[in-house]
Amino acid sequence: MAKPRVGSLMSEGVLDGRTELRPGVGELAGRALEVLEANWLGHGTRPSRLYPHQWSWDSACIAMGYARWNQARAETELRSLFAGQWSNGLVPHIVFAEGNGRYFPGPDFWQTERSPEAPANVKTSGIAQPPLHATAALRLYRLSADRKRATAFLAELAPKLHAWHSYLYRERTRSGEGLVEIWHPWESGMDNSPLWDEALARLAPTEAQIPPYQRVDIELADPTERPTDAEYDRYVYLVGLFRELDYRADRIQDETPFAVQSVLFNSLLVQANLDLAEIARVLGDDPEPFEAWAEQTAAALDARLWSEVDALYVDYDLEGEAHVEARSAAGLAPLYAGVPTPERAGQMIERLAGSRVEVGAAGWAVTSLPPDDPGFQPTRYWRGPVWPILNWVLQRGLDRYGYPLLAAELRQGLIELSRGGFWEHYSPVTGAGHGGESFAWTAGLMLDILSIEHETKGARMEDAEIALGADGTSMSSHGRRE
Repeated sequence: MAKPRVGSLMSEGVLDGRTELRPGVGELAGRALEVLEANWLGHGTRPSRLYPHQWSWDSACIAMGYARWNQARAETELRSLFAGQWSNGLVPHIVFAEGNGRYFPGPDFWQTERSPEAPANVKTSGIAQPPLHATAALRLYRLSADRKRATAFLAELAPKLHAWHSYLYRERTRSGEGLVEIWHPWESGMDNSPLWDEALARLAPTEAQIPPYQRVDIELADPTERPTDAEYDRYVYLVGLFRELDYRADRIQDETPFAVQSVLFNSLLVQANLDLAEIARVLGDDPEPFEAWAEQTAAALDARLWSEVDALYVDYDLEGEAHVEARSAAGLAPLYAGVPTPERAGQMIERLAGSRVEVGAAGWAVTSLPPDDPGFQPTRYWRGPVWPILNWVLQRGLDRYGYPLLAAELRQGLIELSRGGFWEHYSPVTGAGHGGESFAWTAGLMLDILSIEHETKGARMEDAEIALGADGTSMSSHGRRE
């Protein structure tokens, strides 16, 4: 099957070897910062008009985007999110901004006050999202202009990050195997991905079991691109179940009809543990507990979720007691965390989950569902579009495993797409943006990608200077002129 090619887009060089950005990319970075500023709530950042509050992993991406450009704003972003942390360590997937626009489900629907562990003065949802926060905090530290201030911020945030990860291992694992489970598709960050179709199909709530609700998303976005009403009924049913159980994790684990060990969630957790270990080193604390968590989850990912047939990691449906049959580029996420052996990594990169599409003349990206999948829909939420977050994860994995050219081409593909605007997701057929417009986490991830390009370009130039020497003569690896 021929690979779809995004339509004609601008193609420019990314960075030179100096600290300044080239004019074209400087303009792109400026537009990304304008998007973040337009979505600023005064204490944190909303993803877009469609999502008028503060979302958990969105805020981590936004903080990483700000890290090089506005250290104070990046710190405030994470500090604001963690103001909604529960006493059991849960970082909720939404922290609601008072009076900040219509959204369903809002705080009146979540009713998290049923739980004594929910914060009394901050309204939140009652479920989680992928744990990118330690990674964002360490990124902020490494790119900070004021290292002393950044160290103080790490000291402030580290106990909260520890509590967050402790919650995941204490409340969200079974049999001590180290794989965290999600209890709602929203917790995956990939809301209506085909990965959840089979598990959701088993849910058959009666009309009486579905709390009454009215969707707002389809008033603000194209309904044909959004989850269906049948999917939303199941989402709402699960929230209703959790609130009836007073958000008690032990009761939910016993009674939830939806429980999945997600490859993406657990891969991000492995890296977050490694980053939390590095934060501990910066602060002079013991990194071993976090390294042990990382090793435990990485080993479980490798042992339980690897598919030799597909050369991909696949989710596990705990209620169905089987691996999920659908395949997605999310299965490449263990590359990001350094989980697979080099041999397995090579197999994964050779296939790229069948999701690679060309972007412009020099870039490419992966889709959220392979283009040859019968269910592929190029503009339907998580069922085909190019999502920046999956590609951000993958480009880090490619660099980690020694594929710098592929990583650079992937970043170039995302840069090309972003020149058409910072959208929630993009059509892999036309390159047009879809979903929420002026989307904050897309802008944040683009700023981080521009920073990565700056860093890797500088590293390549340093390598060339070492190899040739200042006068152009070659040098050995030990620095002797030859």
